[in-house]
Amino acid sequence: MPSSSSSSFLQHLLLFFLTFLWYFGVVNGASSSGGGVSLGNISKVGDAEYFHIYYGQTFKVIKNGIDGKSYLLIQNNSRMATRTKYCTRRIKSFVIPLLNYSIDLGYIPVSFFELLGLLGGLKGITSDMVASECVLKSYNEGEIQIVNMTDAQQLTNFAAHFSGNTVEQWTCNFVTFLPYEEDMPLQRAEWIKYLGVFSNLEARANHVYDAVKSVALYHKFYLLYTFACIVKENYMCLSKSAESKRTSFKPVVAWLEYNEGSWSFTKEAYKKKYVVDAGGENVDDSISKNTYNSSIPEDTDDFHAILCTVDIVIDETYTSNLNDYTLSTFLQNINVEDQSCFDFLTSKSVWRYDKRVRNFTTLDWLDGAVSQPQLVLADLLEAFFPTGNYNTTYMRNLAKGEGVICIDAQMCNRDSSAAMEPVLVACQ
Repeated sequence: MPSSSSSSFLQHLLLFFLTFLWYFGVVNGASSSGGGVSLGNISKVGDAEYFHIYYGQTFKVIKNGIDGKSYLLIQNNSRMATRTKYCTRRIKSFVIPLLNYSIDLGYIPVSFFELLGLLGGLKGITSDMVASECVLKSYNEGEIQIVNMTDAQQLTNFAAHFSGNTVEQWTCNFVTFLPYEEDMPLQRAEWIKYLGVFSNLEARANHVYDAVKSVALYHKFYLLYTFACIVKENYMCLSKSAESKRTSFKPVVAWLEYNEGSWSFTKEAYKKKYVVDAGGENVDDSISKNTYNSSIPEDTDDFHAILCTVDIVIDETYTSNLNDYTLSTFLQNINVEDQSCFDFLTSKSVWRYDKRVRNFTTLDWLDGAVSQPQLVLADLLEAFFPTGNYNTTYMRNLAKGEGVICIDAQMCNRDSSAAMEPVLVACQ
């Protein structure tokens, strides 16, 4: 028996030794070979549904599951970089890290680039209507130029042009970037890894999004101890903390939109997920009718009946003039005289997500809120379970007359080329 145990021990020791040699041989080989990819600087996609990343010794491949495009990214110090070029309907190649790039601001949240510290390479934008203080600062200082998104020749001046337009791909340097297509908040935020591979910034992308999980994830001590607990972990911690805030009944939340005389309940998946993660409950999915015409009495009665079951309203109604859109405008649109039935009016809980805005038209909700969903969740926690101690980032309370914050270049308080640090919300 002792001989058998000793033999088993030696076999395990030998297996461990061989594994040790193999692992470090692979890592060192990858790191020291010309143009090799360090295995410590890779990103793995854990939540997003619509992209995948694959690694070779001198190249990477991103597969975009929405438009079917594949991007072959070749390290600039490899022999492959000088002899390989693809530009077909299915595959395009780029030499990385990118020297410069342009962005179609009609489709792309620029905050992802800021979190990676890539604004120094941003040289072209299709509009100055951007909800970023530091992009505006760089534009005002002449570091960024306005480009015509339909001028293919002009766009070829950049190593890559990032766009969310999957239909019009005029040049070989077009890259589709589509976080909006994901259904869940964290899935959208993980697209920072998609961008990170174009500049060999996987470590930074992982640091911002996907820190190593811990059994102590939800303990306050852990959150204060490690800075690596950034977007995903902060989001999950806030969601976990919502459980302790819940009362006997979860607050019922309705996302509403008024358009051309009719009200509708918004049912986008990521918004409903936010409500659940913040400890609320969405308006009953069994409600078959989604649109209510305010000029039809029966529709109005049905709509008001549902609203009588709602505790919190998030009004998504589009307006071209945010200053003129007040609670009175909202009440006029819902066409109600007796307000006693509506708890969201009694408790003054009518919210909008247009608190941060550029020129009263461009909302940071469509930019910064996509890359930092933990801030949206923190806003909703304050809306659902008010403390009065937290200043919301994207949500403003219309019922309390809260105004908007107008974004301008003077608000940029860092070197534009430096990485923007994600905001970590206190959580316990």
